[in-house]
Amino acid sequence: MHALDTMRALASKGELITLEPGDVLFKAGETGSTMFGILEGSVRLTWTDASAHDRHEDIPVGHIFGSGSLVVEDHCRLSTATARSFCRLIVMNREKFLFAVQEAPMFAIGLLASIDARLRDINMDGA
Repeated sequence: MHALDTMRALASKGELITLEPGDVLFKAGETGSTMFGILEGSVRLTWTDASAHDRHEDIPVGHIFGSGSLVVEDHCRLSTATARSFCRLIVMNREKFLFAVQEAPMFAIGLLASIDARLRDINMDGA
């Protein structure tokens, strides 16, 4: 099962949000406590690298982002997340994340696979 499928199965109505193009979901430097799965649309993550250049990654439908906030205490967001188009997102907090990892261990494998695929894409694109 794909990690997003597990998020969808565990989500309640209040954990589904929508964004309009240009809406900012979170900003770099903010404390994060949730991760997100994209059901519709795409989100751009933007950050400044060590040489003061703005970099970005476009997260497409079907992917998950923001998971660092669930595994690191008082996690500080490293990027700003902005909707590139109309978006429907699933929001998962730490409590549901820990439940999913415990009750559906393949969720963790799927999440790691998703992160690995995104990192490979970034390295291949030179972003």
